[in-house]
Amino acid sequence: MSKTLTTALLLAMAAAPALAAEVPTVAPVDTAITLDTAPHPFNVRDLVMLQRVSDPQLSPDGRYAAFTVRSTDYAANKGVTALAVLDLAHGGEPVTVVKTGVSSPRWAPDGRSLYYVAPVKDVAQLWRVDFADAKGALDLATAKAPVQVSHGVLDLQAYKLSPDGKSVLLSYAAFRECTTLACSKARADKRAADKTTGTLYKKLFVRHWDTWADGTRNQLYLGRFGANGELPAEPVLLSRGIDGDIPSKPFGDDSEFAFSPDGKTVYFGVRIAGVSEPWSTNFDIYQVSVDGNAAPVNLTAENKAWDAYPVPSPDGKTLYYLAMKVPGFEADRFGIMALDLATGAKREVDPKWDRSPGSMSISADGKTLYVTTDDEGQHPLFAVDAASGAVRKLVSDGAVGGYSMAGSRVLLARNDLKRPNDLYTVDADGKALKQVTHYNASMLANAHEGDAEFFTFKGWNHETVQGYVVKPVGYQAGKTYPVAFIIHGGPQGAMTNSWSYRWNPQTYAGQGFAVVTINFHGSTGYGQAFTDSISGDWGGKPLEDLKLGWKAALAKYSFLDGNRACALGASYGGYMTYWIAGVWNGPWKCFVDHDGVFDARSMYYSTEELWFEEREHGGTQYDVPANYEKFNPIDHVKDWRVPMLVIHSEKDFRIPLAQGLGAFTALQRRGIPSEFLTFPDENHWVLKPHNSVLWHDTVNAWLKQWTAAPAAASK
Repeated sequence: MSKTLTTALLLAMAAAPALAAEVPTVAPVDTAITLDTAPHPFNVRDLVMLQRVSDPQLSPDGRYAAFTVRSTDYAANKGVTALAVLDLAHGGEPVTVVKTGVSSPRWAPDGRSLYYVAPVKDVAQLWRVDFADAKGALDLATAKAPVQVSHGVLDLQAYKLSPDGKSVLLSYAAFRECTTLACSKARADKRAADKTTGTLYKKLFVRHWDTWADGTRNQLYLGRFGANGELPAEPVLLSRGIDGDIPSKPFGDDSEFAFSPDGKTVYFGVRIAGVSEPWSTNFDIYQVSVDGNAAPVNLTAENKAWDAYPVPSPDGKTLYYLAMKVPGFEADRFGIMALDLATGAKREVDPKWDRSPGSMSISADGKTLYVTTDDEGQHPLFAVDAASGAVRKLVSDGAVGGYSMAGSRVLLARNDLKRPNDLYTVDADGKALKQVTHYNASMLANAHEGDAEFFTFKGWNHETVQGYVVKPVGYQAGKTYPVAFIIHGGPQGAMTNSWSYRWNPQTYAGQGFAVVTINFHGSTGYGQAFTDSISGDWGGKPLEDLKLGWKAALAKYSFLDGNRACALGASYGGYMTYWIAGVWNGPWKCFVDHDGVFDARSMYYSTEELWFEEREHGGTQYDVPANYEKFNPIDHVKDWRVPMLVIHSEKDFRIPLAQGLGAFTALQRRGIPSEFLTFPDENHWVLKPHNSVLWHDTVNAWLKQWTAAPAAASK
């Protein structure tokens, strides 16, 4: 059975009424993609070949934009990430500084150099590229050859430069028992050479997201640049005695630690693991001296919920950070907190703002905090007055996917339902928004997309609920079209005016489908009470919203063919797909379920982040079993009747593979037409280019099979 990166096993075992095929089929995979340069509907091959702009970094003088651009090497089945720089003063095209292998570009404080991470013999190291000429002026045309500045024996996980540029915070995954990186490397090498393959675990996590625990923790170190600009092989350990990951796993980054303005103190967020890690969200902010001579001090011990993302004020007197109030809840509202470092007094800056901010930074004068957050179907950039908590929206429509600031200028990555990220600049007061890059413009000019429109209706309890419709490519008034009814995951998430490389409505619109999606109770961006309302009620209020939203969409948009519609979703959306298969299957011709929860009972004992299960169901499964059974899809299999495509990947430890296998077994045993697509090398998401194409081709074929218009009767 092949396990290459360019193929995946497609078990096309349709039942009903004949026996399923005995031999699984291996789906063909393109070895290369030739993009259609003539006008055509947008499709998955366009999607995987788009250039992905991210991580915008503005130089200290506000003139230069550094960022990464990921292109797809389809033959090699991988992304290739380059480092680019654009002179905002003169415009023109960005200059590619490093062609491949780049992540995390950051300007030196003097603006004359860029640091970034790239591998050396498969070990991630820190590099520097210098731009300054002999007179100290920045000159992109005469950039020097990149210089490797770290020579660590372990992969560099994340880093942050000090305000004076003389030192750097470094995160490495090390064994806590080791005091040096060399010790951790030797221990890892010894384990790799051991001919035994068994691992003995004594506590959870044994695995997280898509990785088995190996005994290491992301630890924080400080390295000082030598006279040659390079770092010592052994940096100073700062997180001494900390049993936790800095940054957090699996998606943490350098926003979780920071230098004080004078460079003498470091602040970081971490959850102390112990034995409670899988059911705790108690992150705290710690303070430690850069000399590493003393143990870190907990600054937020009184709050048993999540404290994170430290941002010191420019004068060093105040530490801003984000904090939740409900322990064990990952989707509680983050409030902006201000800690007076002299007195220890804390206050919430924005107690009246009913949004959950993230991605926080501060203006040079310390008077304004900048954050992004979901807001009624958009993901804007906001300015928050640090003294009064007053909130202003700076960039509204679409989604801000990253930003940085220098002086009165903001550089940001922005996208929406019809456009992937490009870079924009805007004044710090939100004026003069200007697009400065135009990646993918020629490709998207020929890849036609569907127009989107948001709508609202009265959902559960007559409360206002929002959704959107995307018209199919080639839409013609008076015609009707089959529908892809997409159910979002999270469940504390939302389908927003944003671009996605996984669940992108344009891939369905390009196949001739209209798209309908509903931001049901539990979605983010509509106030914390709206988000909270789903906990303990997974199959209640959200289902009511989906029913009423579907009814409202059919009434409002005459081009939707309600007799040719399929429902599809992933994660919680997959759970809901299994749920409606048993309790609301009337409208649907087919279902597509990706990595969904099929059995709430077994899910509790096989997932990794138990805090999520316990919060959503009001306790452990053994203490409140009835809560897990209240909306359990497995209990309604006897009422399943609609054809279903099940997709589930082997490295998904959030919702383990047995959930999808169980659902497929149920479908096959009941004789319901069904297929099962699995990827041995993917996690909760499908990320590899070839796998993404296979995923979309399989889903689109399934949708078309069951929504095809009936053949005209012969005369």
